[in-house]
Amino acid sequence: MAPFALAVDIGGTKILTALVRADGTVVARARVETPGRGVEPVLAAVEATAAAVLREAPADRSEIVAVGAGAPGPMNPETGVVYDPPNMEGWHDVPLGTLLSARLALPAFVENDANAAALGEWWMGAGRGVSDLIYITVSTGIGGGIIIGDRLLHGTSGTAGEVGHMTIDLSGPPCLCGRGNGHLEALASGTAIARMAREAVQAGRSSAVLALAAGRPEAITASLVEQAAREGDAVAREVFSRAATYLGVGLANLIHVLNPQRIIIGGGVSKAGELLFDPVRREARARTFERPGGDVEIVPAALGDDVGAVGAAAVAFQRTGMRLRE
Repeated sequence: MAPFALAVDIGGTKILTALVRADGTVVARARVETPGRGVEPVLAAVEATAAAVLREAPADRSEIVAVGAGAPGPMNPETGVVYDPPNMEGWHDVPLGTLLSARLALPAFVENDANAAALGEWWMGAGRGVSDLIYITVSTGIGGGIIIGDRLLHGTSGTAGEVGHMTIDLSGPPCLCGRGNGHLEALASGTAIARMAREAVQAGRSSAVLALAAGRPEAITASLVEQAAREGDAVAREVFSRAATYLGVGLANLIHVLNPQRIIIGGGVSKAGELLFDPVRREARARTFERPGGDVEIVPAALGDDVGAVGAAAVAFQRTGMRLRE
């Protein structure tokens, strides 16, 4: 029997716990909404979902090598300490690795959630066979993970890969992280897409997106903007094009600095498909030198909603000495 990892994907809106085999197969899952403020409710939810998973697909404790957890950064993956994630209220310098190990009675290893997703795509997804890649998740916010020479790039403090906080426009809107204006996340995330559409209709522009939101500007979401854009709405298409342009600018910066073979884009906004990818590719390549721009592939992620679980399992296997690639 192949060994298992207990994979935990902790996010601002949901917690997913899964049992994952060493061949990348997810054999059981349990998901709950992330509870309110503080660390203890999250730990209790992880413990409950882990128990549910093991009831669904019983595994002998000796077959589970470790817990792998992806959680919002910034964090230090070596110490397992989560510093101060903006979307996890009440978290500050939380020793998550130690707490999970005590709670689940298994060794526990923690990684930034976007880094874990990058590792998952490198192992079992759109990054298979590639040694140098960047993974970007475009969802409520924008996160990233960088793999160079088949190794995750962590940096001195363990916080490398925060691509959503590159400054793209000094005169742009403030980022919710509180560290400045015009960050990529403030310009191209799902939150930014919804905000730009809301601003347009509040300024009096006619758009089908308002009808899709039942006439309530505050109910506008990125998915509604995408729907309206697909239906030909001019405002929605303009907003999506603007966000894609900013994302393409961010990718051009990364291409020049890191010269990756592949850039993988995941997250909810990536489900827009070519509505997003066409302008992103066009903008990125227009702004890069011919060779690195021509050599990079910009592709959608392959693992879908399992990316966090597969990535967290990859963290557990790798940190306990297993080779993920021959």
